[in-house]
Amino acid sequence: MDLIVRRLESGDYDKGFLGLLAQLTTVGDIDKTAFEQRLKEVSSDDYHIAVVEDKASGKLVGTAALIVERKFIHACGKASGVAALRMRPAAAEPMRVGHIEDVVVDQAARGQRLGQRLIEELVRVCKEKGCYKVILDCADHNVAFYEKCGLTRKEIQMVRYLDR
Repeated sequence: MDLIVRRLESGDYDKGFLGLLAQLTTVGDIDKTAFEQRLKEVSSDDYHIAVVEDKASGKLVGTAALIVERKFIHACGKASGVAALRMRPAAAEPMRVGHIEDVVVDQAARGQRLGQRLIEELVRVCKEKGCYKVILDCADHNVAFYEKCGLTRKEIQMVRYLDR
């Protein structure tokens, strides 16, 4: 496979983006206009959706999202000492945390380290944006995969669904 990891773009509607997400969770009926509107809404410095495209077929075979949270803690990131040393690119930058969401690789393309490539890309983006840590929630059966990607288990996820 001739693969490229890049940012989500408008033409990805026709390259199977929503079908990929449907392998992860319920997507619903989204037409191209709604897709393009949502893409505009999430096109910001604090939101990054990475995709893996198979150049030969023109189809997407993986995706993962990154949301960058700007923190108030540690004096809005203008901390000194150890906290300031961890921050990139400069200590004057706001403290940020990267949240990885919606990681999925097409079932036919699994086992080729594409998920790991997506996580590595989003970690790279986090470093570039000055995040001091990256976090994600996952099911117990995915823990070993994320540990291979360099993440460690920490604390417990809690949820309250507001649509039920």
